[in-house]
Amino acid sequence: MYVDLDTIKLLWPELVLVLLATWIYIGGTIQQGRWWWGLFALAAYGVSGHAVAVGIVEANTVSGPLTPDSLGYVVRFTAIVLGALFTLVLTASARKELASETIATLMLLICGVMLVGRANDLVFLFVSLELVSIPTYVLLYLGRRDRATSEATVKYFFLSVLSSAVLLYGLTMLYGVAGTTTLVGPGSIQSELQSLSVDAGGLGSLTPVALVLIIAGLGFKMAAVPFHFYAPDVYQGATNANAGLLAVVPKVAGVIALIRVAVIAMPNVAEFAWHVTLVLALVTMTIGNVCALWQQNLRRLMAYSSIAHAGYMLIGVAVAMAMEASGGISGTLFYLLVYAFGSLGMFAALASLGSDEQEVSRLEQLSGLARSRPFVAGAIAVCMFSLAGIPPLAGFWGKFTLFTGAVRVATDSGGQATSVWFAVLAVGGAINAAIAAVYYLRVVAVMYFQPSREANFGTNVGARVVMLFAAVLVVALGIFPRSIFNATEHAESSALREKVAAQTIQRLEAIATSQQVP
Repeated sequence: MYVDLDTIKLLWPELVLVLLATWIYIGGTIQQGRWWWGLFALAAYGVSGHAVAVGIVEANTVSGPLTPDSLGYVVRFTAIVLGALFTLVLTASARKELASETIATLMLLICGVMLVGRANDLVFLFVSLELVSIPTYVLLYLGRRDRATSEATVKYFFLSVLSSAVLLYGLTMLYGVAGTTTLVGPGSIQSELQSLSVDAGGLGSLTPVALVLIIAGLGFKMAAVPFHFYAPDVYQGATNANAGLLAVVPKVAGVIALIRVAVIAMPNVAEFAWHVTLVLALVTMTIGNVCALWQQNLRRLMAYSSIAHAGYMLIGVAVAMAMEASGGISGTLFYLLVYAFGSLGMFAALASLGSDEQEVSRLEQLSGLARSRPFVAGAIAVCMFSLAGIPPLAGFWGKFTLFTGAVRVATDSGGQATSVWFAVLAVGGAINAAIAAVYYLRVVAVMYFQPSREANFGTNVGARVVMLFAAVLVVALGIFPRSIFNATEHAESSALREKVAAQTIQRLEAIATSQQVP
């Protein structure tokens, strides 16, 4: 892994966030305040976003542990937008004496997600994922000081450490098989594994084991079954703002890391990988949706919803593993964006209703909300309809893209077994979407068709702004989905271009070697 000045230049957006987060940590010891440091953080995200936009015109070649492809730019822009929106939510709800620490820790978390999107090296990827995990522990603890929050933080901490150990073991095994830590490029893991067979014995037979360990480690961040069991308890013990953070940010990092490692860099286990991922997708979305049917606690309901959506995202990953350039990666990215803003809007709405004395956590607390808080109820309804996949909102196009991708593999693949598997996956996804509509619509029914209850709702202005922004964005993406589709499709082609280039170089080297005269 060679790092030069060009590599450092490519990290300017992340360096800006790290430096300004450090300044907020130091400045918070001198001057406490919520909105002062919140506005400073928003300016930092603006500077970082400008640095990303300027970097797009730079050379689109691999530099050391970084790959400046379009997939990385999509992830970076998404992370910056999410960081700015979560800053608005957390600024108003954070305790005044800990506001600077909360805002700066969130900036480091967003920086970790941005680095995951650029990673082209196993070591760099693992360190970036830890930069996502460690700030998450801190934010959970800073959210609220009571027994439930402490218990949720401890559970997440120990299970996250275990998942990191499992992931590191899988990455180490992958390095042992390939002999390099570089994911894509000449002499990379992708090119080394291309010539190894998983059935011929030797080192190649260890690749499926490495894949299982990597999926297990990243499955925790995605809340995929069977690594989901922490989610309901941790979401329930966290604040609404932190629960929203857990539902969105680690999932983005986990999905992108899975695409980088399992889809792009491990071609010799594609047949085994899509089988495993397909089964996980079916089981994850089924368990998540069925368990959500009985939930009365809103955060537990959204936790199981998050589990179910991890299953939907795995549909796209399985499609990408089974058929290259099938739209699986672009469909997964589009659905990830749609899910992120839909969940963010829901949790921001709950945070806007809460106060320092009481948070909105039970479903019955939303009774008759449409009469007392019509804009909040409307935003929640829009987010619920989108997460349920009801047209013409963005969630419909996300599910439609994933399901049609599975159908495409079922109809275009050469093997009968593959066709059957993906046909079952598409049908299973459609059935699960119908099951999910039950509990999403129940939330809407409580707000609009049950009598009002006297409640002392809060006035979190920042959370309300984020709620309205997310709701408008979900509607806009549903009406004009092509703008995001173009970006995600370009991101997929750009990410696969490096893989194809590495395969071409390897073939040319093999031809040149075979033509050498001894």
